[in-house]
Amino acid sequence: MKDQKPSQPNNPLHGVKLADIVAYLHDKYGWVELGNRINIRCFTHDPSVKSSLKFLRRTEWARIKVEDLYLKTIKK
Repeated sequence: MKDQKPSQPNNPLHGVKLADIVAYLHDKYGWVELGNRINIRCFTHDPSVKSSLKFLRRTEWARIKVEDLYLKTIKK
């Protein structure tokens, strides 16, 4: 069964789309607070979900910061 993807039972982000993470954080904090928590341009200058996703998909360090904030937020 080569076509099956390996299961990731210990990965809390497994199955969670980046779009869902950004939408959740935007709903929870809003763009201003999100920009304060993670100072990246896609959150501080004319933010939108679409532009944020475009940037985060290309920029690993920023995506990691967003994923970390998401994990901290859902654990509260």
